[in-house]
Amino acid sequence: MSGKDFFIDRYQQLGWKYRETKLRQTIRINETNAKGKNLVDRLEHLGVSLEKIPFLKSGYWVQSSKVSVGATAEYLLGFYSIQEAAAQIPVSLFTRLKGKFVLDASAAPGGKTVQLANLMENTGIIVALDVEKRRLSALSNHLERCHVRNTLVYLLDARLSSNLKFKFHRILIDAPCSGNFASDPVWFKNRTLKDVERNSALQRQILTKAVECLADDGELIYSTCSLEPEEDELNIDWAIKNLKLSIEEISCHGEKGLTEIFGTKLDPLVERCKRLWPGETQGFFVCKLKKRGVVL
Repeated sequence: MSGKDFFIDRYQQLGWKYRETKLRQTIRINETNAKGKNLVDRLEHLGVSLEKIPFLKSGYWVQSSKVSVGATAEYLLGFYSIQEAAAQIPVSLFTRLKGKFVLDASAAPGGKTVQLANLMENTGIIVALDVEKRRLSALSNHLERCHVRNTLVYLLDARLSSNLKFKFHRILIDAPCSGNFASDPVWFKNRTLKDVERNSALQRQILTKAVECLADDGELIYSTCSLEPEEDELNIDWAIKNLKLSIEEISCHGEKGLTEIFGTKLDPLVERCKRLWPGETQGFFVCKLKKRGVVL
């Protein structure tokens, strides 16, 4: 089962009417590095016209630019990162990050890792994992450019994260996923339902092992850039039923999570998740989890 018509029909069954989406380039100011640098004014003087993104603290859409946004001195100095708008949301949902031990379970290429370090003001420790050695080079380069000093990078499959034998206060699972058509022009040609189901199984394995690493009073953010419910609401419904997790209320851009998928009713609390259909941003899904019975 595949093809554009197949997936568009699925989205309509889930309550969203397909429309073509053209994403705007987006940057996120690394506030720790850019403090006192008047970065927005500096970029405007270079010919980079910015528009503040209302639902993000440090995110800006690039309206137009006379220079390559990825080649300015300010970029090379780590004052800002190029990061899609929806992708900036997950890290922003953590509370009290300073001084914490944080696991970034699927870290490369490093946009969210840098965002974590920025919000932590380079305190505490981030353990950043990725399963592909070549991706670790991009991750390490990104961390170096942005002057990140609190991160340890490991070549490790997130499904083996419990082997670290360490409890983390905060865990980010920006899970390997099927992606979506808004950020990939040939997505409909390359994706099948079998791909989605395979990714869903992988995500459940990562969630299972990550929970073993979560401190009793810890927070776990799960996110994907997939529109497919098997990787989103259905996985979270499974997690709260099988991993003794509860879903926290979050306040961010997006619609409530779906609680009925193709006729199957999910736990009503799944609506606490957030689903972003493509439009202002790429498609995205995010939720915040904690161990059941623990008051944060």
